[in-house]
Amino acid sequence: MRFPELHDTLGRFTLGHGPSPVRLLSHLMSTLPSLWLKDDGNYGNGGWGGNKVRKLEWVLPEVTRQHRNAILTFGGLGTNWGLAATLYAREVGVHTALALIDQPVDDHVEAQLDRLRTSGADISLTRSKARTVAAMPYLYLRHRRPYLLPAGGSSPLGVLGYVEAGLELAAQIHAGAMPAPSSVVTAVGSGGTVAGLHLGLTLAGLTDTQVIGIVVNDKLRLDHRAITSLARRAIRLLRSRGANLPLTQLPAGRLTLLRDWLGAGYGYPTRKGTHALQLARDAEHLDLDPVYTAKAMAAVLDLAGSGRLPKGPTLYLHTYGPR
Repeated sequence: MRFPELHDTLGRFTLGHGPSPVRLLSHLMSTLPSLWLKDDGNYGNGGWGGNKVRKLEWVLPEVTRQHRNAILTFGGLGTNWGLAATLYAREVGVHTALALIDQPVDDHVEAQLDRLRTSGADISLTRSKARTVAAMPYLYLRHRRPYLLPAGGSSPLGVLGYVEAGLELAAQIHAGAMPAPSSVVTAVGSGGTVAGLHLGLTLAGLTDTQVIGIVVNDKLRLDHRAITSLARRAIRLLRSRGANLPLTQLPAGRLTLLRDWLGAGYGYPTRKGTHALQLARDAEHLDLDPVYTAKAMAAVLDLAGSGRLPKGPTLYLHTYGPR
């Protein structure tokens, strides 16, 4: 735990193996000679990996501290978050209930639904955000006061996973594993990852590093105000549990959220994303997924090709981790 003073007030389970590796992507494109990868797809000790594991390391201890027997959380039909939450929560004796809304169904979503059905999760197909809200009193009573978790685990507790990842990255830079990046680019599906990076890089002193979030979800409010608010709630949580934090200002200008690569909406692949997925696989043996990380990589390629990335090394944070 990177906040040792919180040992008695804020638990953390070790579910993955860090630090996740960094490496130079030297074959992806000639116009961006200094593109680096931080591969959180390799972070995870089982179940379903990626950025979900970092969040669950902080969330699950709180669930058990409150003596809750179940988690109620949310996602699309092909939710990676829902599967990760189910599998890792099961390891600590906690049941998971999922309320799932519609998304385009392809082979991946069908396979994921099969995994969800065999995972032991209690699945409610609520189909839309409005119907999910309407069903909440029933779901809450049915599962006997479950611990409520936002989609993607993007609560103030979940945000701490990427506060820690930001501090981890700073330690890798200090150790010479990579240069300090001028920008970090990542997909934004529920907001917790990019909010945590925004705060974590600030606490690490990397205030000149731009955080560029590529929004891939039109079902949630994922604007600058919402992301900054989530990061500030994480600050308040840390302080309320006893963290010795300095006065922390989140520079508004260092966070950029872009929607240009969303396409038709959440869950819909795009032509540019499909091209980026194939290029990353062929050039760097990097497996992306079509509706999150491929869209973020497409953004990196477009921004670099048009000269819109800050000068200096760019870091692409890969958050997808199927197991």
